[in-house]
Amino acid sequence: MALGRQQVVFSRGNPLARLMLIGEAPGAQEDGRGQPFVGRSGLLLDQLLATAGLDSHRDVYIGNAVKCRPPGNRKPTTLELAACRPWLQQQIALVQPQVLVLVGATALQAVLGLKGPISQLRGQWQSFEGRACMPIFHPAYLLRNGSTQPGRPRDLTRLDLVAVREHLLAFR
Repeated sequence: MALGRQQVVFSRGNPLARLMLIGEAPGAQEDGRGQPFVGRSGLLLDQLLATAGLDSHRDVYIGNAVKCRPPGNRKPTTLELAACRPWLQQQIALVQPQVLVLVGATALQAVLGLKGPISQLRGQWQSFEGRACMPIFHPAYLLRNGSTQPGRPRDLTRLDLVAVREHLLAFR
């Protein structure tokens, strides 16, 4: 997988934050800039965080389950997730976040080993090594399903992120 990448994409944000977001893998723009979630999905993610009262530079540390762009921008394989898991676990151990937000089904699988539709698992608190975890829809999905109507994916993601902020405020 690393053969086609330009660089390792490790993180962005505050490494002292109590909140860590974990995405899937870098896309082309992330691979070029060396930071996760900097393309259109990243802009939407930053907007959703801001709407929920979270600053993506101050309140959040952002990484990916896989640190190199998969060839053709495809979804990482189970083997690639397993190969990168020790790096992700070390990253979580170093940052020591209180809450993990798992961005999309691939991140959910990478961290918790759960496979299933994100639509059924999003918004439900999970646990990983004593940390609260909130699965949310991936911003790329939200870009394809852009309605902001109540009960639609973008609104549900906003509500999930508000729940994350409230959890952080409750456990200061």
